[in-house]
Amino acid sequence: MPTDHYAVLGVARDASAEEIKRAYRRLARQYHPDVSGDAEDAERFKQVTNAYEVLSDPRKREMYDLGGDPLRSSGAGPGGMPGDGFTFTDIFDAFFGQTSSRGPRSRTRRGQDALLRIEIDLASALFGTEHEVQVDTAVGCPSCGGQGTSDGSQFVPCDVCRGRGEISHVQRSFLGQVMTTRPCPQCRGFGTVNPRPCHECAGDGRVRTRRTLSIKVPPGVDTGTRLQLSGEGEVGPGGGPPGDLYVEVVVRPHPVFSREGDDLLCTLPLPMSAAALGTSLELETLDGPRPVEVPPGTQFGERIVLRGLGAPRLRSSGRGDLVVFVEVRTPTGLDERQRALLGELAAVRGEERVAAPSGAPAEGGFFARLREKFQ
Repeated sequence: MPTDHYAVLGVARDASAEEIKRAYRRLARQYHPDVSGDAEDAERFKQVTNAYEVLSDPRKREMYDLGGDPLRSSGAGPGGMPGDGFTFTDIFDAFFGQTSSRGPRSRTRRGQDALLRIEIDLASALFGTEHEVQVDTAVGCPSCGGQGTSDGSQFVPCDVCRGRGEISHVQRSFLGQVMTTRPCPQCRGFGTVNPRPCHECAGDGRVRTRRTLSIKVPPGVDTGTRLQLSGEGEVGPGGGPPGDLYVEVVVRPHPVFSREGDDLLCTLPLPMSAAALGTSLELETLDGPRPVEVPPGTQFGERIVLRGLGAPRLRSSGRGDLVVFVEVRTPTGLDERQRALLGELAAVRGEERVAAPSGAPAEGGFFARLREKFQ
């Protein structure tokens, strides 16, 4: 039958290291061969020494509590395979030296980042603005100060894993005794338990609330631009540092202007007569009214560029341009006099009849000269 080391030393299974040491010293003085020459006392002294060797070492004690035998020989068995006392941890010790446990994980962790979207108009995107938003995030619990405990209580060591945050399980395999480790199910790997959780945050150390933030939007942002506000995200569990808040900008469509990179685009409708004769007009831009000169003979789709009236460059200096596309409008709904006047103009310009393009090569072109060569 296997030896009960706790019974040999006469201590409880949850005895502390100091209690085990005191029991060993008392029994060692009693059964030491130099004190008692009895053969049975010598055997008893050997059992006491083996029991103390196991229970005084936290690693061996844990293996023993889980059903393993840390004192069994780790020599090779038949066929050169490790014997029954060989553990999976011994393999790592042989190759990489002393192994260390992961230990309990911290209850204090960084909070998650948060993302929200705001809509602004085109003028605010170009010239910058301050935008107030309401954010629903986790903040430190005001009742417990983020600790998660109530009435000044403290976390206590877990009685299952003894504060290690993990428990080990020993299984027998062809390698011998293989030890696997997993987080403690009672303390969830923290190594401590909360005997009196805060009634407001249920021990998490944080609560959810709504708060108002004022966001400074820099000039030149566009749809898809993300602004980072450090430390404005969610507070972490256990009073951990907050994450960051990311604000994604969405620019509402403008009825007149559109944006292409750093340039603004707009369309200027012109009557046919104004495009033919030229004109001067005042265009209402996002920077205020600006004069625009339309030269005579302006055609449909031609561009007029107003320098420096576009969007500011977000991470640089300067601004883009305002590009005005001319849209020549053909008059409709003409009365008799207007038709007569346009007819006179067509007669004067020889435009009463317009010949459609035939697609024939121009006289003197390459194909015409080639055809003449063969003829």
